[in-house]
Amino acid sequence: MPTRHLYLVRHGAADALGELTATGRAQCDLLGARLAQLPVDALWHSPLPRAVASAQVIAAHLPGVPVAAADELVDHVPHVPAAAEIPPSLRGFFDGYDEAEAAAGRALADALVARFATPAPDVDTHEVLVTHGFQVAWLVRHALDSPDVRWLGLNSGNAALTVLEHRPGAAPTLVLFNDMGHLPPDLRWTGFPATARP
Repeated sequence: MPTRHLYLVRHGAADALGELTATGRAQCDLLGARLAQLPVDALWHSPLPRAVASAQVIAAHLPGVPVAAADELVDHVPHVPAAAEIPPSLRGFFDGYDEAEAAAGRALADALVARFATPAPDVDTHEVLVTHGFQVAWLVRHALDSPDVRWLGLNSGNAALTVLEHRPGAAPTLVLFNDMGHLPPDLRWTGFPATARP
């Protein structure tokens, strides 16, 4: 059965201006070496600088693989929950989102799903998507057929690997989520609050 393999990647660690840091480059270099073991057909990336730079580092390990921007992968809020659904720790995060912004974010999220969360038509495909934490969470939530609000709390580390598989006539499969096995301990857990980690 033809399978669409999606390798979802949150960009490497970035500075406050959204530029990839030395840590982020090292993370993406190690991830690129891991992905080089796979038959990658295409590498798609968000148009934002931190994702573009991450994709360039990863692509150095994937000679001959087409690399292109996909506007659907840009960082955005895919779903603004109702006030009663927002956990207390995130209540202020959604302040200021009006209906038009929420609708635009949802339209972009729907376009992301329509473009990438569909089965392969007739052959296996292997695609790397270098994007942002919210987009990884949205695609995982979609694959699990969870309520829209469940994208909240599905956090991804920088250069962590999440793998989804889509097949015709079958529910999507979540193979890996937030895997950082390619990173040494000092390069793991960036992009998360500074708390104790396993």
